[in-house]
Amino acid sequence: MATLTIEELAGTLKPGQAIAGLDLGTKTIGLAMSDLSRRFATPRPVLKRVKFTRDAELLLAFAAKEKVAAFIIGLPMNMDGSAGPRVQATRAFVRSMSEKTDLPFVYWDERLSTVAAERALLEMDVSRAQRKERIDSAAASFILQGALDRLSSIERAARSDADEA
Repeated sequence: MATLTIEELAGTLKPGQAIAGLDLGTKTIGLAMSDLSRRFATPRPVLKRVKFTRDAELLLAFAAKEKVAAFIIGLPMNMDGSAGPRVQATRAFVRSMSEKTDLPFVYWDERLSTVAAERALLEMDVSRAQRKERIDSAAASFILQGALDRLSSIERAARSDADEA
């Protein structure tokens, strides 16, 4: 397993490969999946965290079922851009996953993704209890959608460069 930049991932993906978004929390892992054209992120049910070995098994079973080509994982940077304990925990999780899978991981700055997810759920008039259940997957969807938008931008630039050559 490799940790890639979004630009490196763009160079390795084949058409029709879906990618997953992850919002790693202390109690849950929010999940989202792209469509095969990698245009839209859709929230999926959260995984309840137990211990790393079980979390990894569930995540890899999800990846196999959904034919995931790569993971975009939210990196919870502080608002000032510094890395706190949650960033270290996320990096440790990815390092541990590297021993269990060859699927690449891409870190994605997730600042304000939970805030955006909360606002979207409020706008949809989702009850407080349902918001609590769905917030992590909604945040994973925001993380993944940001990465999908960037991948699309990279692909458009590559096509434009090819047309000019």
